[in-house]
Order: sequence, then C-alpha cells, then structure tokens
Amino acid sequence: MRMKIRSFFPSNRTGFLAGLAVAALLSGTTALYAQDATQSQAATATQTSGEQTPAADQSAAPAQASATLSTNTSRKKHKKPKVDKADRVQETKDTKAELKKEAKYNPLVGKDQQLPDKQLYDKAMKQINSGHYDIGRLDLQTLLDTYPDSQYMMRAKLAVADAWYKEGGSAALTEAEQEYKDFITFFPNVPEAAEAQLRVGDIYFKQMDVPDRDYSKGVHAEEEYRTMLKQYPDAPPKLIAEAQQKLREVQEVMAEREAELGSFYATHANWAAAIARYQTVADTYPLYSHMDDVLIGIGDAYEAEANIVRGQPVCTSKPTPGVRCLPEGVKSKLLQEYDGKAAADYDKVVLYHSAAPHVEDAKERLTGMGLPIPTPTPEEVASSEALESSRAQYNLQKRIQLFFMHMPDTVTTAQVGTPTLDDPPPTLAPSVVRSLVADYKEAYNPAATPAPASGAPAASTAASSDAGAAATPAPPASDAPPTLSDVPTEGAAAADSSTKTVTVEEPGNGGGDSGATTGMGVEVLTPTSSPAPAREPHAGSTITPNGTPASSLPAATGAPDPNYGLATPNPKVSPLPPVEKPAPAPDQINDAEGKAEPAAQTAPEGLSAKKLRKLKAPKQDKSDESSSKNKPKKGLDKFNPF
Repeated sequence: MRMKIRSFFPSNRTGFLAGLAVAALLSGTTALYAQDATQSQAATATQTSGEQTPAADQSAAPAQASATLSTNTSRKKHKKPKVDKADRVQETKDTKAELKKEAKYNPLVGKDQQLPDKQLYDKAMKQINSGHYDIGRLDLQTLLDTYPDSQYMMRAKLAVADAWYKEGGSAALTEAEQEYKDFITFFPNVPEAAEAQLRVGDIYFKQMDVPDRDYSKGVHAEEEYRTMLKQYPDAPPKLIAEAQQKLREVQEVMAEREAELGSFYATHANWAAAIARYQTVADTYPLYSHMDDVLIGIGDAYEAEANIVRGQPVCTSKPTPGVRCLPEGVKSKLLQEYDGKAAADYDKVVLYHSAAPHVEDAKERLTGMGLPIPTPTPEEVASSEALESSRAQYNLQKRIQLFFMHMPDTVTTAQVGTPTLDDPPPTLAPSVVRSLVADYKEAYNPAATPAPASGAPAASTAASSDAGAAATPAPPASDAPPTLSDVPTEGAAAADSSTKTVTVEEPGNGGGDSGATTGMGVEVLTPTSSPAPAREPHAGSTITPNGTPASSLPAATGAPDPNYGLATPNPKVSPLPPVEKPAPAPDQINDAEGKAEPAAQTAPEGLSAKKLRKLKAPKQDKSDESSSKNKPKKGLDKFNPF
C-alpha cells in the first residue's frame, strides 16, 4: 500500500514557487554582503594611501587618486528635500523668548562643544535648569577647581550664585548674597557686576514683610538698589529700569509704615509726633501713593494746635488763679502761625496733587478757613495726571493674592518718576516740640534775641543790659504774665540795689495785692524802694524769712542742685515701738469633739509595759481606701454604692 506524504503547500506548483522565492532572497543577501565588503576595502585603501608621503611612493599616486575618486562618487551628499512653507514648523513667541533668555544667561551655549570645561559647564547648567541645584553646584565647583584658567570661570562663579538664588529659602539666599558679593569683588568691571548687585537687592526684596512688621529687610533692599543705581549708571537700560521700579516699590512700603505711625499718633492727639512722621514721608518719599492724605494730615495736626490756642482764654486785669491764659496779641500771633502752616500743606495738595483722590478734602478745608483755593498750572496738572495714571488698580486676583500671601502691598506703586537716592535729614518729634516752644517764646517776646551758645557771653550781655537799664527809669509794671526773661541773673542782682522779693504760695491761696499771678503757684513781685514785709514761708520752702535774693538760688547761679529744684523735705523721724514678746500659742482643739487634746498619752493603771504593747489598736473601716488587699472595684461593681 502506497503511503501518502502530507505537504504544507496545497500543490506542488505552489511549493516550487516558494522555493524559487527563497533562493532569490538568499542570492540578494549574498550580493549585498559582497558590496559592503568592497566599499570597506576601498575606504581602507584610501586611508592608507593618505598616510603615505608623496616622496615615499610615487607609483601609488594614480591608484590613490582612482581610489579616492571612486569613493567620493559612491558617497554623494543627498540634499534635504524642500518643505513647503505651509508645512514648516513655526516657533511660537514663548519658544523664542525662552531661547533668547537662555542665550542671555548662557551666551556660550553651543560653542566649543568638544572642550572638557565647556562640557562640564553645559552639564551643570542643564542640572540647574532641571531643578537639581546641588548637583549643578558640584559640577561648577569641579570646573572652578580643575580649570582655574578656563574662559568659563567667570560664568561658572555667577552660575553658582544663581543656583543658590533660584533654590530659595533663608539659608540659600544668604549663601547667594555672599556669592554675588564675591563675584563683584573679583570682577568689578564686567557688565555682569551690575546684575549681581541687582540680585543682592532682590534677595532682601523677596524677604520683605508687611509694613507693620519688621522693616529691616526693606531698609537693606533700599540700600542695595541705591548702591546699584549709584555705582553702575552705565548699566544696560533694562537693568536700570528694573532697579528703579524695585526701589519705588520698596519706598512705597517704607512710606506706608511711616504714614501708619503718623496716623496712630494723630488718633492719640500726639500732634508733634504725628507731624514728625508725616513730614518724614513728604520729604523722603515724594512718589508715595497716598501723599495727598499725608499732606492733609500735616495740615490737620497744625489746625489741632491752633484749636488748642483758641481754647485758651485771654488774660484780663484780674486773672483767675489756676487758669491758663494768653495775652490777646500772643494768641492772635500763634493762631496766624499755625493756620498759615496748615493752609500751606492744603495748598500743596491742590497744586501738586490735583489728580489725587482726596484733593476735594483739601479744598473743603481751605474753604472752611476762609482762604482762596489756588489754581494749578497746566504743567502741574499734567505731571499729577501722569503720576496717578501710572499706578495699577486692584483686581480680584491681586486682592486674593494679598489676602492669602503674607507679602507687602505694592499694587499702587508709581511706574514713573525718579526715586530718591539720598535720604534728607529726618524730622523728629523733639525737634517739632522745640519748634512749637520757639513759636510761643517768639509770640511772647518778638524783640528777644536768640540765646547765646555759652554761659559767659550770656552773663556779660545781661550785665551790660542791666547797667544800661539802671541809667533809665524802670518801666511801669505790666499786667501780662511774666516770662523767663523777667528772672534776674547773678550779675543783675549784684548791680541792682533795690530789694526784690519772691514768695511761693499755693495755687488756690490768692495772690498778693501787688504783682500778677502766673497760675502756677508762683507770685513775682516787682522791685520797690522799701523792703517788702517778710512772710512766713511754708514748710519745705527754700526762701528764708529775711528776704534772700533769687540770685543766690542754684537755678540762678548755675550751680548743681542736688534736689533738682524740688523743696527739701523736713524729715520727721520717730522711734519705733519696742518689740513685744509673742503670746503663747493656744492648745490644739479637736474639731470633731470640740475638746482640748491631752498633752501626752499615758498608760492605764494596772497595765505593765509588756501588756500595753500587746494591746491591739481599734479596727478601722478601710473599705474606701485602695490598697493591695482592698483592690478598687471593677466592672459593674463601680456603680454599686453598697
């Protein structure tokens, strides 16, 4: 029986065709291998012939040329196919901006790729841009240590500082500041030094707090930005504009702090301190966004001082003891002085801040004072409008950002104007107080000369004036209150032979029949030809009954007063009572029975000491106590009271 052979192909013809196809594939593969071997041999021959010198083998020149020509003809450069303009990939604006930014911070990108220091620099920059700051700094430090003469050393040192700055955090920013300052020290004349100084100011700017908190970072940021603008005036205009804007924002925060302090003092009626704070803002930060409120605050403070003067009564021929009063001429002069200062500040708001939101408030105050409203010039109006229109406005995003993030408010900072690079002398509250006191003195005595600087010229001047006054008759006594110039000096007391009596009385005792009362408990009597009757001084007075002149007192002679002008008290020392022996302590009482306990326990009669030791103590109920025997209750037994 013939056995049938099973085949993969359905027919013999199909199998034959498949065999032919396999044979063709094998033959094509063999031809390709042979072609590759021929090309490799030709390339090897070309390289070998190139290494030989012309003088070594002149006969090999034709073969070398033929081999070279055959190789060049086999490797033709294929041109790139042209792409239609519509199918080309166009770079977006963001991509171009990023490439431009990368070229700015890394101008050596794509150059000298084969140099080892350049490869190390590119590797470090790639790590820094990816956020691996520590690895990037290690590569840069390796570059600085391995290649000290590399052309990338300056860029590497600046990149180390940039890596610390981008990392952020207080510790990293401190390191960045030190690196930037080292860079400025080593490379002071390169264009990147201005950028490094700007970054130092940015370090403090990022750490600034709100105005009512620590302002030391703001002070440092202001100093660094001013240093950059002073030391690098030829820096690129873009860096100059950025530094000026950052400085305006810092000064906005500092002005806000001073203005808030002035407002606080104004609410507490401390007008001298309020004027000092507001005046500092007006002199130091002229681009402040609320400058109109500051000037109005200064005017209101001077108006408050004027209202205090208005509230004081005018002195009459019979002044009321204990009530302060002002002469009519003094009062009118002080009112004119304070109202004039207030009106000057209101005028500044109308003239130089005509586009400010609170200019109408200043106009209303001028109208209430009965003064004309000034008209600003077109240049002043244009300057004010340009300043106010440059300020940004609040929107929902900025308000949410300020609400959730602890950062200073710089939204309304001006975008134009030159910030101040040097601080003027600050206005302090003591200087304002001295100015107010000087106004009072000038109002009382307009012809008074300023006080000399030393004491010797003052004594000679007073002696010469008193000597001239001795030749002329004394002026009649005035009803006006005495001033400090009425107190005689030591030289004047020696030249005057008349008797002057100064008595000290209590404020409510009523003054004498001659002289005027100051309302302060002191009565000054005018000199008379006959001695005044002596009065009994009150206890603790430094005036003796025999009429000691005032020139002998420490306040007039200039001698140090150990009591600082206070009256010397008369101590009344009485001996202390003798120390008494304490009474004996009472016996202890038994609170339960109310009976006194016996002094000691004695043994009952008829019991020896041995039997007494065998007696047992009475039993006590210790069910409520916790011990090793009576353990606390557990479970439901806790709730069982029985």
